[in-house]
Parts: sequence; structure tokens; C-alpha cells
Amino acid sequence: MCDAVGKRYGSIWALRDCTLHIPVGSVTALVGPNGAGKTTLLQLAAGMSSPTSGQLETLGWSPRANPMMVLPRIGFVAQDHPLYRGFSLAEILKFGRKLNARWDDQLAFRRLKTLGLKPSQRIGKLSGGQQAQVALTLALAKRPELLLLDEPAAALDPLARREFLQVLMEAVVEEGVAVVLSSHILADLERVCDHLVILSRSRVALTGSTDEIVRSHRLLTAARRDVGEIAQLHSVVHSNSTERQTTVLVRANGHIYDSHWQVSSVDLEQIVLAYLALDPSSIQEPEAVAA
Repeated sequence: MCDAVGKRYGSIWALRDCTLHIPVGSVTALVGPNGAGKTTLLQLAAGMSSPTSGQLETLGWSPRANPMMVLPRIGFVAQDHPLYRGFSLAEILKFGRKLNARWDDQLAFRRLKTLGLKPSQRIGKLSGGQQAQVALTLALAKRPELLLLDEPAAALDPLARREFLQVLMEAVVEEGVAVVLSSHILADLERVCDHLVILSRSRVALTGSTDEIVRSHRLLTAARRDVGEIAQLHSVVHSNSTERQTTVLVRANGHIYDSHWQVSSVDLEQIVLAYLALDPSSIQEPEAVAA
């Protein structure tokens, strides 16, 4: 849970006025361009830094004020999935066992066996995809209630990325772990996530269940006309006009009755790209709702 959370480094705000709630048991996609605040938000949730303003809770507790109520219950995988490259897999699992009271040795060795990895193998000799899988295995063996993943598959080829996401979804089903996953690869997120948070220019541009977001957004097309009337009833996300035609992406506040507009559905990727192109504060809220 974030309430008006901000994080500033010097004079630069990495995150600002962030208010959102991640549903229990969800697989949440965290989407945004580089510098939008995704890594900052995940690090705050993991207790790796403190917010400059606002209040943040992870699993009901402040991760900085009450680390022992939070850290044993979360798993974190960074983008470069840092591991001790000189360790063997057996040694890195022993390391995890010594540091985590909830550690599940059987789960860890079972997942490595499923991946075709042997305990004697050195981490530095593994491929990028294999190292990402090892990092995920270490996080899952903690038996976390919440798993925070910061673009863990960004550097993987398509096959390795698919295998990584498959293992992740198996863990969600088998272990019941909730996930917050940041990524630039929208097609992957659409397959595995049921909740969405879009960060743009260090602020939350949109948040909600993916089904509700797709269901509520519509693409309107008509002969060139003013969008003022439609903006009185629905939130205009993006509009574009040529000499002959006007196209508008809206977050609909109910049914669209104006017969001048041809109404089409849009997919999640179209919606995300439209919001990423905007300053969140520029979205026009419907006047009727505001009133």
C-alpha cells in the first residue's frame, strides 16, 4: 500500500505522489519507461530505501521500521540477478539456508533438478537464462508471501524468457505467492498478470485489474469533429485528428451513446502505450464525474 509516496535523490524526484494498493494474491505488472520509478518503488517495498514523503506498507508493515515483519516474508530478484559467481549451486543454496528461517531445501533442489542443473555446477559457468532461474529459485525457496521482480527476464532470449515465466506461474499456482513484476515486454505481462500499474514521469498514470482496464477503454473514430462533448462524459486519454477523421482513446464512464462515433475495443498493449506517451496529469477527467 502506498499513500502519496515520494522518493527524491537530491533535487530529482524518482517517484512522486504515488498512491496505489496491490491486491492480495495478485500477479501485478509494473510498467513504465526507463526512469519512471519502477525500480525505486520495488526497492521501497523491499525496505532497501526509505520514502522521502508519504507512507508505504508491505504486507501490512513499514519495511524500514519493522524489517523483521517484512523481510523474511518477501523475495526480491533484481534486474541483473546478482549472484556469487564463484559459488557452486550447492554452496549458494547452503548460503540461502543459513540466512533464511523459512528456507525450503526440498523446493530449491527440486527446482534445480527440473531445470537440469547439478549442485556441483559453478554459477559463473551458467548461461544468463540459467542464472535468472537460479535467482528465482533462491527467492522462492524463502517461501515468500510476496515476490518482487525487477525486470528479471529483460536480458533473456525469447525461449529463456518463456521458460522463466513458466516457472514463475507454476510457483504462483503451487505456492500461492503474490507477485509484482516490472517489465518492458508487454506481451509477456498480458499473458501472466491480472493487475496493472503504469508509471509515467515518476507518477502513477493508471492502476487496476487488467480485465477492467481493457473492458473500460474504447477507441472512438468519426469524421473530423471536436472531442469536447465526449470529454464531458468520458476520460480522454489520447486524441488525434487529420483533415478527414478524428480518433480518440477514452476510458469510458459507462456506455457510449453518441452515434457519431464508431466504437472499437483495444488491447492492453495499445492502452499501455497511450498512457506511457502522456504526462499523467494531462489526462482529461470527465466533467460530469468531477461535478
